[in-house]
Amino acid sequence: MNTDVVVIGAGAAGMMAAIFAAESDASVVLLEKNDKTGRKLRITGKGRCNLTNDSDVKEVLANIPGDGRFLYSALTAFPPEQVMRFYEEHGLPLKTERGKRVFPQSDRANDVADLLQRTCTNDGVRLISEEAKGISLQNGKVRGVKTDSGLISCRSCIVCTGGLSYPLTGSTGDGYRFAKAAGHTVVPPRPSLVPLVSPDPCCARMQGLSLKNVELRVYEDGKIICRDRGEMLFTHFGVSGPLVLSASARMRHFDTAAYHLEIDLKPALDEKTLDQRIQRDLKKYQNKELRNALFDLVPHALVPELLRVSEAPELVRANEVTRETRLRLLRSLKAFPLEVSGTRPYTEAIVTAGGVNTREIDPRSMQSKLVPGLFFAGEVLNLDAYTGGFNLQIAWSTGHTAGISAAAYSLKKEQDE
Repeated sequence: MNTDVVVIGAGAAGMMAAIFAAESDASVVLLEKNDKTGRKLRITGKGRCNLTNDSDVKEVLANIPGDGRFLYSALTAFPPEQVMRFYEEHGLPLKTERGKRVFPQSDRANDVADLLQRTCTNDGVRLISEEAKGISLQNGKVRGVKTDSGLISCRSCIVCTGGLSYPLTGSTGDGYRFAKAAGHTVVPPRPSLVPLVSPDPCCARMQGLSLKNVELRVYEDGKIICRDRGEMLFTHFGVSGPLVLSASARMRHFDTAAYHLEIDLKPALDEKTLDQRIQRDLKKYQNKELRNALFDLVPHALVPELLRVSEAPELVRANEVTRETRLRLLRSLKAFPLEVSGTRPYTEAIVTAGGVNTREIDPRSMQSKLVPGLFFAGEVLNLDAYTGGFNLQIAWSTGHTAGISAAAYSLKKEQDE
C-alpha cells in the first residue's frame, strides 16, 4: 500500500493530524491498534471531555510547565478560539463552565471522538485497525510504516501514540520506542495529574472524607510552589481529588526533592476571625469534651486528627481549653500538615509528563530535526499541562501543525521525484 502520510494512533492528536493532512490534499492512512478510535478521549473528563480552555495563547502557555515556549507557533496557528470554531462548525455545540473550561453541550466525550472519526472518513482518510510495528527508514528518511500485514509506503509519518497513562486505552509507550529507534532522546516519562501517596496513616483513617472549599499549599524543599482552592479527597493510600491532581503537575522532582502539603481548612476566614469562631464554639459546647465541641467546625472524621496534630487533649472539657491549646488548634486549622512520598502509577494518571525531547523537534512544523519526514504530535512529546482543557489543547494544536506540515512535506517530495 502507498500513501502520502501515515498517522500512527487515532487519538486526539492523531485524528486531528489526519484531518488536516487530508484537507491539505495529501492521501492519509490512520493506523489504530485498538478496535475503536479515541479510546482515551472517550473517557476523558469523566466522560464529559473538557476539550479546551477559552483562553488566549498567553494564558495557555502560562498553564504549561517546562518548555511551554516550544508550543508558541502551534498554539498561535490553532488557538482555543479556532479549536472551538472547528467543533461548532462541524456540528458540535459547546459550552463554557467555571475556569473557562469548554465542554460539549451534550456532556458526552463520545460525541467529540465520533465527530473526529466522522470527519476523517468524510475527508477520505483510510482508517486501518492494525498495530504499527516500526518506522522504515532509508538513507535517513521515512520510507514507510511496518505492520503485521506488511509495509505501508509513505513519504511522511506522524507519531501520535500518546504517553503511558491509561495503558488499557492503548497508551503503552510505543511512540517512545519508535522515537529512540530513529535516534531521538526521550525525557524519562512520569505520571502527572495523578493522586499522591502519603506515608501518614491519618489518610487511611480518614479514607473517603471529601473536603470542599479548602486551600491546598504545596512545598518543595520547604519553599511554597503552588496554592489553590477547591476539593480534595482522603484515600487509603494518600490524597486525591481535583486540587491534588492539579498540584501533582507541579511536583516534578520526586527523585531529588522533598514535598509536603498544608491544608487550610478555613481559607475564607483570617486568623482573627477564625479564633473568634473557635471561641464561640468552645463557649457553646462548654460542658462537652473538646473532641465533641468541634463538630460544627470540621467533619467528624477530621476531629481526632486535628486534635492529634495540634497536640490538644481530647478529653478536656471545652471550658477548660487553654489559650495555648486554642491557638495550636487555630494553626492546625489553617495549616494541616501532610507528608507525601510520591505519586500513584500511570494507570491512575490523566497524562504523562516526559516524552520525546522537544529540542529535537522543529516547533513550526512538529518535524524531527534528525529524520526528514518524521513528525510527532500530542502526549508522546515532552509536553504536559495543568488541568482545565490545556492538555487536549496541546493535542489539537500539535496535531493541526503536524498534519499540515506532513502533507506539505509529502507533496513537495512527490513533485521533486
